[in-house]
Amino acid sequence: MSATHEDVVRAAHRIDGRVRRTPLAGSATLDAFLGHRVRFKCECLQKVGAFKARGALNALLARAERGEPVGSVVAFSSGNHAQAVAWAARLLGVRATIVMPANVSEVKRIATAAYGAEVVLAPDRVAAEAEAARRAARGATLIPPFDDDDVLAGQGTACLEALQDGAVPDAIFVPCGGGGLLSGTYLAARGTALVYGAEPVAANDAARSYRDGHIFRFESAPVTVADGVQTLSLSERTFAHVRRTAGIYEIPEDDIAYWTQWLTHLLKLTVEPTAALGMAAAHRWLSARPAPSTALVILSGGNLSAATRARVWDRERLGEPPRPVESGHLGGR
Repeated sequence: MSATHEDVVRAAHRIDGRVRRTPLAGSATLDAFLGHRVRFKCECLQKVGAFKARGALNALLARAERGEPVGSVVAFSSGNHAQAVAWAARLLGVRATIVMPANVSEVKRIATAAYGAEVVLAPDRVAAEAEAARRAARGATLIPPFDDDDVLAGQGTACLEALQDGAVPDAIFVPCGGGGLLSGTYLAARGTALVYGAEPVAANDAARSYRDGHIFRFESAPVTVADGVQTLSLSERTFAHVRRTAGIYEIPEDDIAYWTQWLTHLLKLTVEPTAALGMAAAHRWLSARPAPSTALVILSGGNLSAATRARVWDRERLGEPPRPVESGHLGGR
């Protein structure tokens, strides 16, 4: 099975009324700074504070539609997917176990447990994946964070909604960890706009994979303030979609912090560093456009721990207004 645009449409109908139809937002001040128009799909206002609620719920509902028995579920995650699976499982009355690396954000661990899931800590992400696989082998239904057609179709509903609600972008920008949101967005857009991914320079496995034509995998979780994209690699499933996108922008850590501060200031929303990746990429793309253009940025989440907030605000960046840049780090062939 390979997910299609029609799967995204079916997912949207399936989860309708159970997730929030998050708003589109914009900033006249930002548009004036850049000389272009930027629209934001505010998934930081979604259930569990992230787009991940869409994929987790669609995966469980789709399995039920197909008659697959789901007595209990297991997932591995560093945060937002963990909360999403825990929330969706509680909504549908299913037991959930979430395996998280020991260095996970405390706010995300607590939130996951608050949704009723059993939280199991593993030494690191590799060990977390292995433990989840062991539990799945004993009978639990594994809900992967991205390597699943139902999950990535659900993630694509964020972009589909934005387009249905009036966004008419020339290009769409989303953060890329395992590639689920980027894959779903590519399917949702169906060629109506260019679709770009964005990831930290320090966690650039997708950009390397895009350039080289085969999947690059980190041996251990990369270190970046954008803790939502600390995945080890794309999957074969997501790589098949990601390689068809327009490219992957590689964003330095300072730019991630810069845009986290500025988006929080301009939009008056809580934006986590991972969500700022798309804006950093859009900024670089718009700077190279000779005529006014429109970018759609998927703000993926707003779950921000005190420790991460301190890293983002290690110095004040609001005294440096946004302005066009001359070039960017674009992962391309």
